[in-house]
Formats: sequence, C-alpha cells, structure tokens
Amino acid sequence: MRLRIQHTDLPRPALLLTDTPRPNCPHCEGDGGHNRDYGDYETGEYAGTDWEPCPCWNEDRHWVLLPLPRLPLRFRRDRHLYSDEPPF
Repeated sequence: MRLRIQHTDLPRPALLLTDTPRPNCPHCEGDGGHNRDYGDYETGEYAGTDWEPCPCWNEDRHWVLLPLPRLPLRFRRDRHLYSDEPPF
C-alpha cells in the first residue's frame, strides 16, 4: 500500500490518508485505471467516457486523519480573491 495525504471538503473538511496506484503497475502504468470511450448503440456517435479503475488500487480506501474546522460564515461568503473587473 502506498499512502498519501489528501484534503477533502465533503462531507466536512478533513485531512485523509489515501491509497495511491502502484507506480510500476504493468496494466495502468501508475495512472490507477483507464478511460474508456463509448458510443451510442443506434447512431455510433460519441456518448461519453467511463473510468475503469485498475485492481492495483482501491480508490475508496481512505482514513480520516484530522477533521478540520469549518470557516465562519463571513469568510465563506468572500472566497473570491480576484476580481474580473478592470482596475481603472
């Protein structure tokens, strides 16, 4: 198992210890899986992409290391740090 620390906001802010894909896996080459494009059965047109995880990695395996406090309401409203308006 190869572990790393990750931040999440759902269901509440926390630091997680998660599993990572095996870097030298011959199937996924360290990506953790493959994208598979599929088409519509009747027209043959592109319909979307599916993610197929590799067996060398379980993307649902994680442990909460540290629950983080929520920001006060006044800070949650003003999260935009940059303005798209011109400075003049």
